[in-house]
Amino acid sequence: MPGPLDGIRIVELAGIGPGPFAGMVLADLGAEVIRVERPGGNPGAAFGHDTLFRSRRCIALDLKRPEGVEVVLRLVETADALIEGNRPGVAERLGVGPDDCLARNPALVYGRMTGWGQDGPLSQRAGHDINYIALSGVLDTIGRRDSGPVPPLNLVGDFGGGAMMLVTGLLAALLHARSSGEGQVVDVSMVEGASLLLSMQRTMAAQGMWQPARGTNLLDTGAFFYDVYETSDGRWVSIGALEPQFYAELCARLDLVEELGDGQMDPSRWPAMRARLAEVFASRTRDEWDEVFAGSDACYAPVLSLDEAPTHPHTTARGAFVEVGGTLQPAPTPRFLGTPTDAPRPAARPGADTHAVLAAAGFDEHEVESLLASEAAVQD
Repeated sequence: MPGPLDGIRIVELAGIGPGPFAGMVLADLGAEVIRVERPGGNPGAAFGHDTLFRSRRCIALDLKRPEGVEVVLRLVETADALIEGNRPGVAERLGVGPDDCLARNPALVYGRMTGWGQDGPLSQRAGHDINYIALSGVLDTIGRRDSGPVPPLNLVGDFGGGAMMLVTGLLAALLHARSSGEGQVVDVSMVEGASLLLSMQRTMAAQGMWQPARGTNLLDTGAFFYDVYETSDGRWVSIGALEPQFYAELCARLDLVEELGDGQMDPSRWPAMRARLAEVFASRTRDEWDEVFAGSDACYAPVLSLDEAPTHPHTTARGAFVEVGGTLQPAPTPRFLGTPTDAPRPAARPGADTHAVLAAAGFDEHEVESLLASEAAVQD
């Protein structure tokens, strides 16, 4: 079966990073996503094996030509949503902004994603994930005690605060459009999305349960029972024994009940307890610790590498990774028992589907040939 979003058609004005990720998630869930690339494609993307570009058809258009713009607007006429991630004002200058598109299709959901948002004093400034999570307050909370902030890859701004908020916003607006017939613009700011992800920590701070200093709190490596430890073979394990019953299980498995059984929530004892835990974990290999904690509720897991994660017994049993075009990739998620999703398809080359997409959109053969001859559209 094609998935729960079967019948939803989305035009994706191709970009990098979080935009393609949002398109990938929607396509994984069964939406028909048509990726609009510029001729030649994005030189920074490894098409064919790029996970972020899988499972959708790709058309190559020159949006600096009026004919290319007209193609987008005609695609919009039968689309449910559009995704764009340009700097504010760029889509308008190209002629594919919200007013242009909604004039063709008043029920369209126009999803826009930027770092700073569509307005405000920083809206026209360049930036990347690290800048957005810095301004949101997220970056300042991540890091060990007496160290500087540690960027958590680009997961929080680009993909969590950006792409996943865009997917959520699009789906909510699509539900509204289905019931009302009215489209709208969805403005996603990665700064605001990242701020929203920090809601629990802000709540804890308001309750006096979160201290400003990095590495001094329950979830930021301040607590010795919520951290990672190095093993004798230079690998690592993770411990998240927050609740008393899980902490008791941790101490029992480590044979440290008498030494560490009391005082879990006494921060004054954390440095000494951390040192003892580090000493114990350094006495065996990671695989040996896997055996010690097998079947336990101590909230333990080995820290796996990118290569190791797909082959873990739990991962393989769940089918959490799939091979797509010869490349191992994360499988679509979440799972739907009533409307299971199709297997992902390899990423299409820029322009690989231009002729087919144009024909399906109602362009006759003469129009298609004219667009290809003018290079407003390109077939690879």
